[in-house]
Amino acid sequence: MKDFLWPIAFFVSAGMPLAEGAFPLNAKKAPQTRQDLIAIQDALQKALPAASAATVCIDMGDGTGSGVIVSADGLIMTAAHVSTGVGKKITITLNDGTKLKGQTLGLVADADAALAKITEPQTSGEPFPFVEIRRDTEPKLGDWIFSLGHSGGFDLKRGVVARLGRLVRIAHSTIQTDGTLIGGDSGGPLFDMDGNLIGIHSRVGPTLPVNMHVPLHVFTENWEKMLESEFIGEGPFAEKPKKGKGFLGIATTPTAGGLRITKVGKDSPAESADLKEGDLLRKLNGEALDTREKLKTILAQLSTGDKLSMEITRDEKETTITLRLGAR
Repeated sequence: MKDFLWPIAFFVSAGMPLAEGAFPLNAKKAPQTRQDLIAIQDALQKALPAASAATVCIDMGDGTGSGVIVSADGLIMTAAHVSTGVGKKITITLNDGTKLKGQTLGLVADADAALAKITEPQTSGEPFPFVEIRRDTEPKLGDWIFSLGHSGGFDLKRGVVARLGRLVRIAHSTIQTDGTLIGGDSGGPLFDMDGNLIGIHSRVGPTLPVNMHVPLHVFTENWEKMLESEFIGEGPFAEKPKKGKGFLGIATTPTAGGLRITKVGKDSPAESADLKEGDLLRKLNGEALDTREKLKTILAQLSTGDKLSMEITRDEKETTITLRLGAR
């Protein structure tokens, strides 16, 4: 399926300066002069470098989507149907092709909003490129916008794909534009022509130029809960985790005072939380452990992404480790 790309090449390089604030072409039904086209070109050229650098590809293992980094430490906004759940391991590909480990955080299942996090630093030690979230940005009908995404998956030679369009409908939990999206764009960012992030790509419509996006306020209204890896709402964009599906990643043997950890699984939540072979696991979520059956009973009541508090003894010192269960 071929992406729709506005013919940026025909715009000439010289142009008139843009006014501060709202993009001046928003007030016109359509570009009317050569200078109008130049204004669109200039705005896109000004906003695109920072926006593109922050746009990432998200690999869930069985498919890819897009997202946008919104903090220097690697916090990502994306769509719930891209992340599909809480506490899942993902691979993040930066705009320069660098692949890094990541994990999904919380989501809003009925509005298609989700957060994720890059869990390892860049080899350069530099902060991640990101776009700032401005809560005072209020898009309006008719506004010019541009969409970014890794259409069809990551392609280093091609880079991130940019499409122009206009905002044609605003509802409480949905923005509709006539900019084109295809598979792989889901979860990518929607910007106004001043380079402000205004939404996240959600659904491709019945025809390519009919597309739905999650407005920024859906994220900001649920921000703290999503940071805490909460699963918010009921479908249709993500299935609520089932009890007993949470993964810890340890093997144990009974001993005096609790369960001795005999193995910690590679890349497991237990390893990420720094649990070690030889640790004595005494309590789980406040409940004393004396048998492996008790451990299984407690885990059977928990789901992927649920928080787990573990009281352990290591080198004769007592400590508490808190983690979130992964997915089986």
